[in-house]
Amino acid sequence: MTEPAFRLTSLAHGGGCGCKLAPAVLQDLLAGAPAAAAFERLLVGTETGDDAAVWELEDGTCLVATTDFFMPVVDDPDHFGRIAATNAISDIYAMGGTPVLALAILGMPIGKLDASVVRAILGGGRAVCAAAGIPVAGGHSIDSMEPIYGLAVIGTVKKDAIRRNSDARPGDVLILTKALGVGIYSAAFKKEALSQDAYDEMIASTTLLNKVGAGLAQEPDVHAMTDVTGFGLLGHALEMARGSRLSVTIEAPRVPLLSHAEALVRQGFATGASLRNWDSYGADIRLPRDSEIWRRHLWTDPQTSGGLLVSCAPEAADRLLADIVAAGYPSARRIGHVGAGASVVTVEDSHVA
Repeated sequence: MTEPAFRLTSLAHGGGCGCKLAPAVLQDLLAGAPAAAAFERLLVGTETGDDAAVWELEDGTCLVATTDFFMPVVDDPDHFGRIAATNAISDIYAMGGTPVLALAILGMPIGKLDASVVRAILGGGRAVCAAAGIPVAGGHSIDSMEPIYGLAVIGTVKKDAIRRNSDARPGDVLILTKALGVGIYSAAFKKEALSQDAYDEMIASTTLLNKVGAGLAQEPDVHAMTDVTGFGLLGHALEMARGSRLSVTIEAPRVPLLSHAEALVRQGFATGASLRNWDSYGADIRLPRDSEIWRRHLWTDPQTSGGLLVSCAPEAADRLLADIVAAGYPSARRIGHVGAGASVVTVEDSHVA
């Protein structure tokens, strides 16, 4: 990793998707939002906590729109830019769409950062956009107390390829395309306790575009998708359960983890967002009796630029998983299933105290 003259993360009180408002706070703030039904062409709005908005055009093509930005999760400015851009574009892929263009969102503490640092952040974001095949076509910048960077992204999707988080079906198998543990790694990084190989693993995961989502949306056997980010695996699985009005079961031993995640969380490395996540939605989570708290931290860990959670027909699961792995996501695993019943998430774990 590049060693800057100062720690970029020292200028921010939080970093990455751990900066997100807690689910309960966000739900309260959006409680009075108008329903999408008021706008006939708004196919996806705020009702189900989905990843992006979708607006239907005249010819059956739909626009997909999202924005995502946060404070630094790493000190290397190029890496920060790449992670933030990858994370923002993920929302388009999670809806089954293909990105078209991006606009930069930039807030920087003027006088505290050298211009070369800001250029490196922007350069990292442009590099990821180029890898996604889209331009950074403009943007907006402000003088802010803490460094902020992200993108607004526009994409397109055919109406029949839209994949919401609310269309899971009873009997579906759940597949997760990336390993968990980014928040744990970032907590260790801030305390200078993350090894070089773990840092490299974190960067490889957080800068891996979720391009596979656009292809999965062409599969009739893929019923629902969402990306796993700041609310952790349990939070985003619960959004899927609530939106689909079904139950979700996570088979904990199957969940892929970054290689040092368990060791680090056992040492006490966890983010405050993990605790806020649990406080927000823990009442609707069923954990194994006597499950140790460090395991709960794994399942609520906020993921910056995490993987896709895919709900698919059981007879297609093995084929789809093989396709996902072959597409460049070696950590992808089957992690659970969808069933009838109350909108809760149950964690089945053979590793209990």
